[in-house]
This record gives sequence, C-alpha cells and structure tokens, in this order.
Amino acid sequence: MPLQVQGEVLSIRRVGAYQAMTVVAPGIPELTRPGHFVALAVGGPESSMLLRRSFAVYDVKDRGVYGGTVEFVFAVHGKGTEWLSRRQPRDPIDIVGPLGKPFRLPKTAVNATLVGGGYGSAPLLPLATVLRERGCRVDVVLGAGSADRLFGQLEAKRMSDSIAITTDDGTAGTRGRVSDVLPGVLDKAKTDVVYACGPMPMLRAVSDLCAERGIPCQVAVEEAMACGIGVCMTCVLPVIGEDGLTRMVRSCVEGPVFLGDRVRWDDVGTVPADAVGAPRS
Repeated sequence: MPLQVQGEVLSIRRVGAYQAMTVVAPGIPELTRPGHFVALAVGGPESSMLLRRSFAVYDVKDRGVYGGTVEFVFAVHGKGTEWLSRRQPRDPIDIVGPLGKPFRLPKTAVNATLVGGGYGSAPLLPLATVLRERGCRVDVVLGAGSADRLFGQLEAKRMSDSIAITTDDGTAGTRGRVSDVLPGVLDKAKTDVVYACGPMPMLRAVSDLCAERGIPCQVAVEEAMACGIGVCMTCVLPVIGEDGLTRMVRSCVEGPVFLGDRVRWDDVGTVPADAVGAPRS
C-alpha cells in the first residue's frame, strides 16, 4: 500500500533542461521498485491547485543522515512544476508513494535494451542497476530534442554494455530519433526484452519495432495523472486484456507500465467503440 507522508526537501539541482529534487520521505523508499512513481501536493496549503503532480522515481535511498529519500526529475511546464522548482532545502512537501505498477523483471539473465526519451530515462536507470545485479546484459538508447534535454547519459554509459544517443537537432549523438538507431541495437545485442519510457509517440514507435521482431516490450506511459490513485479517470487509455477484450484502464493504477503490444496506440485519447463499457449510439 502507498504511504502519504509529510516530507521535506533535501536538495534541488538543475540538470540540463530539468530539475532533480530529492525529498526525505520516511517509509516510501523501502517500498519503491523501478517503474513506480510518486505524487506531490503543489502550491502550499492555501493554494487553489488541488491536483497533485506525478513523477517517476529516479533514485531512492533507504536510510541516511536525514532518513530515507526519494529523488525524481521534472521539467517546468506549468504553475505546479514552477512552484516545485522554487522549493528550497527543508521546505515541507506532501508526498504519496510508491504508486502504480513497476516494471516486470526477468526471472533469468536476459539481454535487455532500455530506451528512454528526454527525462523518461530517469526510471530506467534504477532498472538498469537491478538488471545488472541479475546478470543481464544491458544496452541503452537515449533520445531527446537536443543535448540539454538528454538525461542520465553518463550514468547509463557506466552501467551499460553499449549506449546509443540521438537528438532531433544533432547536438549530441546521431541526428534523428531513437527509432532510427534502435533496429541496429536490437540486432547487435540480440535483445530478448525491451523496456521503454518517454513521450507517447516514441513509445508507439518502439512498440511497433518490437512487435515486428517478436520481442517483448514493456512501456511506462506518460499520461497526465491528476490524482495518481485511480479516482479522477484522466489517465485512461485503451489496452487489450489477456481475454482479447479492450478496456479503458487507468495508467496510474493498472500502469504506468504496460506491454507495448497491448496498447491500442491508434486509439489513445479516444474510447474505441468495441471497448468494454463503451457508449453505444
């Protein structure tokens, strides 16, 4: 079960185009696994911003001088994240976690390729650590619009067998997108499983490439999660179940990790007419 705690900002630092915040959050680190996320209250106790902001967990430490900590990465997009970016060490912050379903881990050593877009690479880095501990080969592909929007490339290089970098503008690595270099990586690494996190168009492209090759693919979707606990229904998307039926599932509860070939990418943002419970004309 997730915990709600009154945490405290330990540090906040700028990393390229992003902010990395570490929060002291007793009890949450011990429960967190790669792929989990946390939801934070923003704006302060008298704010009109009622909805929480959700972020994938980048790193946890079970204990230390200040207690267990959770670190996450975010970009400033609106009032909520702008408020977060102005927090200072020792500021109080309300945090709930861990939330969602984490990545499924292999039971035996496999060749795993991790694909991250922008700061979507953050939850893949702790996953890489766990996979290496299980004897897996780990290859990494990171992409972003520009060099300053890449995240974790040095850390990924240290823990992977190979790393490929792409940027839309060519300021780092190969000019293009991750889908341009991914086929070569999959073939060279003899990939058994793919894990991906990033923008939805990237996840769709990665899922399609894996489906063509018959490679299992797990994707951590970046849907807007207003509550983080499955109440508001803002993060639903159509996913095919094991029984072959499509259901509108909540990314924050049934996800955020899904099998890539189960997501109906063409219908994301809609309610397919054949989905269970869909309205009928």
